[in-house]
Amino acid sequence: MDLSREDALALLQEYNTEPFHIKHALIVEGVMRYFAKELGYGAEETLWGIVGLLHDLDFEQYPQQHCIKVQEILRERGVEEQIIHAVASHGYALTVDIKPEHEMEKVLYAVDELTGLIGAVALMRPSKSVSDLELKSVKKKYKIANFAAGCSRSVIEQGAEMLGWTLDDLISKTILAMRATDAVD
Repeated sequence: MDLSREDALALLQEYNTEPFHIKHALIVEGVMRYFAKELGYGAEETLWGIVGLLHDLDFEQYPQQHCIKVQEILRERGVEEQIIHAVASHGYALTVDIKPEHEMEKVLYAVDELTGLIGAVALMRPSKSVSDLELKSVKKKYKIANFAAGCSRSVIEQGAEMLGWTLDDLISKTILAMRATDAVD
């Protein structure tokens, strides 16, 4: 099945009703589309976006089976294995043993948690925006373990390592990606 962006959004909304989850999915979609273009995968921008949009499809209804249940849901819908593998791989070493292999999967793994942390930092600012957010502000909050405690620093760091980027590069590039999508988590 060729999954359109509209089909992916409808599927997301079928399994998610919380505005926070919908917004997070839209932010990750935008960030993934940005990275597709930046990393030379412009022809696959829509695919990268759909993967970002669907990455937490099962989280709201099946938090204990996150990245497991989504595989079943997508297979039942006839979604191609490339999307299923990419979506499920962001739960690598947490809930599944599906390692991110393609650069798209590594980006998703790295930015999922990071967009939440960057969004939390942005909300602390007077502007409530990423438009004036700098690396040093994120790094300062990153070091505080109980700030945005749900955003796993170890996953973010593993993601940067998978991509062969420094943590500073990953954070800086993700801030730019979020700016480009005008997003705050």
